[in-house]
Amino acid sequence: MPVPVRAAVFPVAGRGTRFLPATKASPKEMLPIVDKPLIQYAVEEAIAAGATKLVFVTGASKRAIEDHFDTDAELERALTESGKTDLLESIRNIVPAHVSCVYIRQGEPLGLGHAVLCARPAVGDEPFFVHLADDLIAGEPCLAELAREYSRHGSSVIAVEEVPQESTSSYGIVAVEASDSGNRMTRIVEKPKPEDAPSNLAVVGRYLLAPAIWQKLENTGRGAGGEIQLTDAISDLLDDAAIYAHSFSGKRYDCGSKLGYLQATVAYGLEHQDVGAAFRQYLRSISG
Repeated sequence: MPVPVRAAVFPVAGRGTRFLPATKASPKEMLPIVDKPLIQYAVEEAIAAGATKLVFVTGASKRAIEDHFDTDAELERALTESGKTDLLESIRNIVPAHVSCVYIRQGEPLGLGHAVLCARPAVGDEPFFVHLADDLIAGEPCLAELAREYSRHGSSVIAVEEVPQESTSSYGIVAVEASDSGNRMTRIVEKPKPEDAPSNLAVVGRYLLAPAIWQKLENTGRGAGGEIQLTDAISDLLDDAAIYAHSFSGKRYDCGSKLGYLQATVAYGLEHQDVGAAFRQYLRSISG
């Protein structure tokens, strides 16, 4: 039986320049979707998939993430004294007692592959999730889907979705062949031009990686943009092990872009228990 996946890695060291000036002093992962920051959605998804160790690979000015998942006794006391029990429950046990948080500083911005490699001391030689909070996926927890796929064949699994051919230069793109165990990857290319892309299956921000990836990351030189690319390490791993591509069932919002962030805010706002009905009525009133 495959080893259970207990660790989830969150690379959160990026500067979030596409959202400046909002991200000048606050991490992009703390941008709220209605009343909950992106990183909390990410953590909840990982816990739902069985993760009990959350590894945050952070950078400068990211202290707000650590503070968010820490206990704030003074705030809890104030909410208790004012009788605001609903708000109190919303901040209590954001991370359950059985789940641990580890924070590791990425000393240099050397890319996603390097950020993941920084997590090795905390993860050890076990399979692990990688979750990019920019990609918010509504519906069935995507990491849980990857875990189920992993339990079937014991090999790395990467979440993918179809994108327009003209958009391939913004993603890692994979080629696959069908097998009894699923769609086995045969190739992965980082941000190919549309005419060079092996397909229109794009990697999104969810990975379940076998520990064999560590050696590949250690030996991966700087690639696109002068950074150590996770895509390059995965490509090297394909020579030694099976890796599967999984088309997830949920709806993805690219919250690394302003448009995707606004779309997510509207979609989650419409479903929000407290404001959804009133928000829907408001949108109808301004739709002409």
